[in-house]
Amino acid sequence: GRMEVLTRHFLGHPYRSNPLIGSSGTPEVFTVSFDEFDCVTFVETVLSLARASSAGDFVNCLRKIRYEGGRVEWKRRNHYMTAWIGNNVRLGVVRRLAAKVPMVSKERTLAVVPGLAPRKARFRCVPKPWIPKLAPQLRTGDLIFFASTRRHNDVFHCGILVRDGDRLLMRHAARSRKAVVEQALDEFLKDNRMAGVIVVRPVGEP
Repeated sequence: GRMEVLTRHFLGHPYRSNPLIGSSGTPEVFTVSFDEFDCVTFVETVLSLARASSAGDFVNCLRKIRYEGGRVEWKRRNHYMTAWIGNNVRLGVVRRLAAKVPMVSKERTLAVVPGLAPRKARFRCVPKPWIPKLAPQLRTGDLIFFASTRRHNDVFHCGILVRDGDRLLMRHAARSRKAVVEQALDEFLKDNRMAGVIVVRPVGEP
């Protein structure tokens, strides 16, 4: 599928921290880069490219995926990934996976973005011990979000899954490796503490 081809194309591209322009005190600038990414802009760019039928369509897709209501304003940027997921489910860009495994509900007061008022969030995730049971349901192109164990954050990282036979790989912009890399999902799970995972599937992928 397109997601596999696109994620492979960007392997090795450099990681860039905070690639977007805008803050509570400076105007938001809509930016597009095919050269360097953080974990979120990597997912947004690939998803928009996979959906787009033209260059103009790509820009439109990206704007709607990144900003609530597609309006380029810092306050409307989907800063927290649970909001990103909710807004993109409503847009019809992704759908939540009906995980056939137990899920847990988490409540957080999100307060890690400077200048943004704290907000309450509730989300469901598949706890880490159940991820091996979830694995057979997962497929190439699925987006995986890793739920933080911190009280004031929801998600600390995200990536795109690629199935290679029985193995699940993740392609993601990794700060620790300073690049877009492919890594066994198992290895990432082993190396990182998390409350669990949230998986969504791009709409249009069967």
